[in-house]
Amino acid sequence: MEEQNKSKKVGIIIAVIIIILLIAGGVTWYIIANMDKNTPDEVLNEYISYLKNKDYEGMYTLLSESTKARVEKSTYLDRNKNIYEGIEVANISISNLSTNIDKKASNYTATYTMSFDTLAGEVSYDYTMTFDRQEDNKYYINWYSNLIFPDLKENYKVRVYSNSGSRGKILDRNGNVLAETNENGQRVYPYGEIAAHLVGYVRGISAEELAEHKGEGYTESSIIGKTGLEAALEDRLRGKNGSGIYIVDQNEASLKTIAETNIEDGEDIKTTIDIELQKEIYDEYNGDKALSVAMNPKTGEVLAMVSLPSFDSNKFITGFTDEEWNNLSSNKDTPMLARYQSTWVPGSSFKPVTGAIGIDTDSFSAGDNFGSSGLSWQKDKSWGDYKITTLTTYSGAANLRNAFIYSDNIYFAKAALKIGEETFAKELLKIGFNKSLDFPIPMSSSEFADNNEFTSEVQLADSGYGQGKILVNPLHMASVYSAFVNNGDMIKPRIEYNKTNEYWIKDAFSEDTAKTIRDDLVQVVENSGGTGHAAKISGVTLAGKTGTAELKASKDESGEELGWFNAFVVSDTADEQILTINMVENVENKGGSHYLLPKVKRIIQSYLK
Repeated sequence: MEEQNKSKKVGIIIAVIIIILLIAGGVTWYIIANMDKNTPDEVLNEYISYLKNKDYEGMYTLLSESTKARVEKSTYLDRNKNIYEGIEVANISISNLSTNIDKKASNYTATYTMSFDTLAGEVSYDYTMTFDRQEDNKYYINWYSNLIFPDLKENYKVRVYSNSGSRGKILDRNGNVLAETNENGQRVYPYGEIAAHLVGYVRGISAEELAEHKGEGYTESSIIGKTGLEAALEDRLRGKNGSGIYIVDQNEASLKTIAETNIEDGEDIKTTIDIELQKEIYDEYNGDKALSVAMNPKTGEVLAMVSLPSFDSNKFITGFTDEEWNNLSSNKDTPMLARYQSTWVPGSSFKPVTGAIGIDTDSFSAGDNFGSSGLSWQKDKSWGDYKITTLTTYSGAANLRNAFIYSDNIYFAKAALKIGEETFAKELLKIGFNKSLDFPIPMSSSEFADNNEFTSEVQLADSGYGQGKILVNPLHMASVYSAFVNNGDMIKPRIEYNKTNEYWIKDAFSEDTAKTIRDDLVQVVENSGGTGHAAKISGVTLAGKTGTAELKASKDESGEELGWFNAFVVSDTADEQILTINMVENVENKGGSHYLLPKVKRIIQSYLK
């Protein structure tokens, strides 16, 4: 009996072991049988992932053996690459995915919607993809050309056409052409060096620009505005390409249009520029390193923007010789620099700003006599060896008018100290310092101190007469000076014709202050002792301010000087409105700011004829 029980137990144990082995074997077989298995939707998503990355070799690895036997690899790779890249496919997305597996019929399908962008617009189609399940237990795609486009058969082809819209013209206020495209399709700049910085030029689009403007209709063969108005007005000037994608049969007969966009010509844009004035200014300063901005101070219309030395913008279209390009790109006088876009030390041309702020904030009155201080002055011994110097002594009170007439640095240094650091900084910010000017061509913002804070009394005092760390953009300065014409309101500069006049900063100064400064600036020109007297025009009331800015580390050394003369006509007549900001570099051996006076006089006289 005991032996029988032992035998029964052994039998049970053996049976259990057999069952365990059978279960383990079944599990192992199941794991092995399914470990490499995939699903149709996984294959589809992998295929689309390869397509997005233009990995046509990867796409090919997912094709069924029957497809590979039917279609040569090179044919498959070329057909997909040529079509997808030829129509510039981008932003591929899949939606409405549904799979069906019929094991009995060995029929495996996936239906989906694929959408993508092309050079001719967005495309969206419904597709059906079939699969083979092969010996390795994986699904593979049965590929036909209709997986590119549903209506595309093996002997059909995809064709693309693209026609460029004409780029718009840039015109001056009188209809003179500043930029146009000729009958050979080249961009032409009739005024060349005279308006090169202002008008700018176009060139072929770069890879970086193509990526930046992705989805805006640009192609690798597009041109794009690089500088000046060509760049600033690019969106409106450029023509939109008319593009189409269509399927043709083996005889090149058109069968179906996939996508199509209409051609659009660019807009002709009329500017406020007076090219004759631009030419007059260019001729006056030709040979100098200089800038000039002319504006109607009542309307804000920019009449001219000149930077010298210049270059011929047509060369960017027709091409440079190596010598020409080297001479341009390595020229120490930086002819490619649009000087009016930068900021510069204004010197005494800044003094009207200090005077206006001082009166407006009740820091002093126009009639206050600050006292004679000779040709040099310092507040006290805490300044050490540092002294403010001026060039001319004069009889009479050291008041605002005389300080303007004789350009008294010491007066305006004292004025800045009376205003105080906090108030001066606040008022400069109020009138647009460290603020971007809303203008199509980017302008550097004017500055007055690091972090908008004066760091010492000396810096504050020097700032009062346009030195220290004062840096001014010429177009911003034109807007500031316009306040002396517009009862204290700063006009907003504009360069498009027939647009509404706008003020950039209302109440920059009070009406009384603006009138005081304007009348004093008239005396700078009218008074026989005034620094601007050489610019006096018979029969014309001209207001202005000279300035000689010193670019040097200390007062004890010689250095480069910038000469300034800012002037405007005081008149109620619309045709006589002109305000001009002018600067010439390296005037230290040319008479300082006086070098500009006859030039500005001739410019204004010519404009008023």
